[in-house]
Amino acid sequence: MNRSRLPPFLLVALAAATLSPADSIPSHLTPAVIVDTQIEPMAPGRFAPTWASLAHYRVPEWFRDAKFGIWAHWGPQCEPEQGDWYARQLYAEDHKQGKWHRIHYGHPSQFGFKDVIHRWKAENWNPDQLLALYQRAGAKYFFALANHHDNFDLWDSRYQPWNAVRVGPHKDLIAGWAAAARKHGLRFGVSVHAAHAWSWYEVAQGADRGGPFAGAPYDGKLTARDGKGQWWDGLDPQDLYEQRHAPSPDFDQLNSIHRRWNWDHGATTPDQAYCERFYRRTLDLINRYQPDLLYFDDTALPLWPVSDAGLKIAAHFYNSNQTRHDGRLEAVLFGKILDEEQRRAITWDIERGVPAAILPFPWQTDTCLGSWHYDRAIYDRNGYKSARTVIHLLADIVSKNGNLLLSVPVRGDGSIDDKETAILEDIAAWMAVNGEAIHATRPWKIFGEGPASEGAALTAQGFNEGKGKPFTAADVRYTMGKVGRTLYIIVLGVPTEPLRLAAFGSAGGPRIVRLTALGSDAPVRWTQSADQLVIQPLDARPAHDAALVFKAAL
Repeated sequence: MNRSRLPPFLLVALAAATLSPADSIPSHLTPAVIVDTQIEPMAPGRFAPTWASLAHYRVPEWFRDAKFGIWAHWGPQCEPEQGDWYARQLYAEDHKQGKWHRIHYGHPSQFGFKDVIHRWKAENWNPDQLLALYQRAGAKYFFALANHHDNFDLWDSRYQPWNAVRVGPHKDLIAGWAAAARKHGLRFGVSVHAAHAWSWYEVAQGADRGGPFAGAPYDGKLTARDGKGQWWDGLDPQDLYEQRHAPSPDFDQLNSIHRRWNWDHGATTPDQAYCERFYRRTLDLINRYQPDLLYFDDTALPLWPVSDAGLKIAAHFYNSNQTRHDGRLEAVLFGKILDEEQRRAITWDIERGVPAAILPFPWQTDTCLGSWHYDRAIYDRNGYKSARTVIHLLADIVSKNGNLLLSVPVRGDGSIDDKETAILEDIAAWMAVNGEAIHATRPWKIFGEGPASEGAALTAQGFNEGKGKPFTAADVRYTMGKVGRTLYIIVLGVPTEPLRLAAFGSAGGPRIVRLTALGSDAPVRWTQSADQLVIQPLDARPAHDAALVFKAAL
């Protein structure tokens, strides 16, 4: 990135958004595990599997225009409807999910996660119906979970026998999602999380410390030889659990995984075979379903800095995508906790968080209406984000040069519930009136004004959601049409007092020729002085009161 060409406000934003080196994994490290590419060759092209070569990447225009995507973070861990990380936490006897599992399924020495997969049928899954709703809600791209840390592939996987065609639903879920997304005009993406199965499943090597099953090993060390006469006869549980290695110290402590996420602090290191299986599975996914977006739930790239697998996958993804699009690079690849060099090579994803400034490069927030994996308790207590909250979050993100990827939790049976449907319909109603202030816009010279503008500091992958001041009708966010003659003033509510905007003082701001309210034919009463723009409250309520949008012609 050539800083000399950036305007001053973006230099400030870049400085504000820079993470400390301790948070990221440096690019200059040398991986020890070099994966073999003979079985699944890398696509030739302009990108080589190095950070320096990947730094020539540029985010495609379509992604900058899209602004809003929806994610089906859906797999067998949704079957119990007990929330996130079920496949790990069921093995913890004192965890609420572990207790629930023992009551409803049995002890994990006899009924582990492999058996939950067997129960999962996805019997009410209708991807066409869901994608029609997502498109109506304003989404321009769609992500499907391809595998999670549970290591189960949701397609007809060539290299993972534990997949959705062979076990569980007996359906190629990625093929179904891809066809529905493309039918409804959405760009298609896949999220890949399986790089961490090696450490994530280590708890399955343990046993209860007390109670009637004290000392009885969980099913994490079972092998194909143990399957004779079982429903899984012919499958090797080690292909799912990947516990052919000695576990890391304190592996049975659930929180230990977080401090070892970057393969340090005593983590047992993945071996050659594991890294190559991950590489081959991911190339198989890319080659079969040809996504335009690829999300990794990893710091920098998967298995970095243990292996070069992530670098080779990235180069293959870019090169194969560019070939498929007749020389145009349409691909977007996401990583987390990126340093400044890495943000030139791949796109920064911020989990459940938003920076406090405009960033000089496109980026993405991923967040969820509730829990990543479906959690019935959130439904029961009316705990979902409201449409108003999502709209405010979207406006804040877009004003800072970002996109929002919203996960809508999917039930085990493949449907979404009535409350989620109502939220999406409410978002759709707002977007039908105000979508032009979101799609195909660019940030203005400042992102907004108001008491909630300070935001909160990002930590780790992001995680500042809900930590700043709440948005009110005193907060505004600005976006600009691509041509530059239209500015949108997105008010995060409906003001009942005059709105006073210092950024539009005629002495230093743009001169407004005309001001209208989207979705209203009523005239807007306003005055512009050297110090501020003053907009009087509307005489009538707008069509949707989550956020009122004024359109300023310059």
